[in-house]
Amino acid sequence: MEPSRENTIKIAIVILNWNGRKLLEQFLPTAVEHTRPDGMKLYVADNGSTDESIDFIRSNYPEIQLVLLDKNYGFAGGYNKALAQIYAEYYVLLNSDVMLTENWAGTAIRLMDSDPKIAAAAPKIKAFRDKNSFEHAGAAGGFIDKFGYPFCKGRIISEIEKDEGQYDTISEVFWASGACLIVRGKLYQQFGGLDADFFAHMEEIDLCWRLKNAGYKILSVNNSEIYHLGAATLEADSPQKLFLNYRNNLIMLLKNLPKGKVLHLIFIRLVLDGFSAGVYLASFKISLFFAVLKAHFAFYAQIRKTLKKRKKLKISKKFHKETYKKSIIVSFFIRKQKKFKDLDF
Repeated sequence: MEPSRENTIKIAIVILNWNGRKLLEQFLPTAVEHTRPDGMKLYVADNGSTDESIDFIRSNYPEIQLVLLDKNYGFAGGYNKALAQIYAEYYVLLNSDVMLTENWAGTAIRLMDSDPKIAAAAPKIKAFRDKNSFEHAGAAGGFIDKFGYPFCKGRIISEIEKDEGQYDTISEVFWASGACLIVRGKLYQQFGGLDADFFAHMEEIDLCWRLKNAGYKILSVNNSEIYHLGAATLEADSPQKLFLNYRNNLIMLLKNLPKGKVLHLIFIRLVLDGFSAGVYLASFKISLFFAVLKAHFAFYAQIRKTLKKRKKLKISKKFHKETYKKSIIVSFFIRKQKKFKDLDF
């Protein structure tokens, strides 16, 4: 059900918070500074925080609209519940650890205003700690390979490029990062928002894939930029983060892969995941080994539910042009193709 259309606004910028007072202290000032234009309104949706986040906002930023949730619903569920209470032409899902810059959304909104087939967009995402480099979670636009492994212009596997203007174009991509995702409000609600069963990680890729399967476009608008701290909720080597990434990636594949390609590609992915788990075990990273194992059992437990979701979706008969038809793992480790320009799409 769509939220009420009363007091409709053009752009709702929504920051999801969970016990993040320190991040709010650091990053809210730029969010407030760069949401001044008419038609923009800034919200903080709180996922049942137990720290002093809410008191801090009320005391220092009374102009910010609060949406208070009763518990932590995760990234996906939290946004769905918060956005159900907000009506706007465009939603901006903005991480609490993002520093905005001048005109970070202007070009994207103008493009989306001019073309109703553009469902979502994101600016170029750079690293807060190294402002000359791209950031892992989004960089200059996201892609996946045929086995579902995500990568970006500016970041393949662990290789992160310096930003030298090499991707300063506006182009269609496979997915836009949830660190700063600009999405049409009507489509977000129509497509059911983020998949709450994901809890966190991969949910924006899944949403973009569903939108693309329905004929919409996702843009990377790289003549504007933001800075993302990253790993603010879960550390990069967290077993929980690894579990969510592996489980959610498999669920996403089962939901969205083209007809006729589901079974054999998921089988290959399961084998590749097994090799990955073996590497963790051989490296004595026992907690990571069990995280992969746990992810597989969690995926098996959700197969029936995921297939029910798939039946309700429009599924493409072939790969989208933004899908890398080869293995990004092979290209990176065997062919030593470590930059986006080296890949043969």
